Amino acid sequence: MKTFKMLSVGILTDDQIQDFPLIDGIIINQENSHRLWVLEMFIDQKYEDTFTNWMASEDLLEAKVVISYPENEPAAFKVAVSAVKKIGDNISVLLKGRLKRARAQYAEQLLEELLGEGLTGDDLLGRFESDMRSRPRLKRDQLQNND
Repeated sequence: MKTFKMLSVGILTDDQIQDFPLIDGIIINQENSHRLWVLEMFIDQKYEDTFTNWMASEDLLEAKVVISYPENEPAAFKVAVSAVKKIGDNISVLLKGRLKRARAQYAEQLLEELLGEGLTGDDLLGRFESDMRSRPRLKRDQLQNND
């Protein structure tokens, strides 16, 4: 079993990534035959209804998680909400699921997309730098989810 610090988490809802600001977070690779991961988030209680509803619906959610270092590529997981517990003025949310298959690096895919839009020179550089900071969802990812 290996544990990692979770720095940020976003959940895909309605073709948008909804970020949930973490007070604290940990991610555990159980290293078992099922290849299961456990993600525990400590967040503001204002999100309690959202996660309780997802738990009740048993929906599989797509989570984008930055682990260990802020400059790391977000890792994509398919998870289900396993538990929501109130702790003081906050909640602990337990997610369980699997790491999605590895994909090419975000930077390369973003650059390919921007070149495909015909951007060049300073326009290309400015947009690339901006999008690397904000990490918008790539068109390729949107198309795969619509299939």
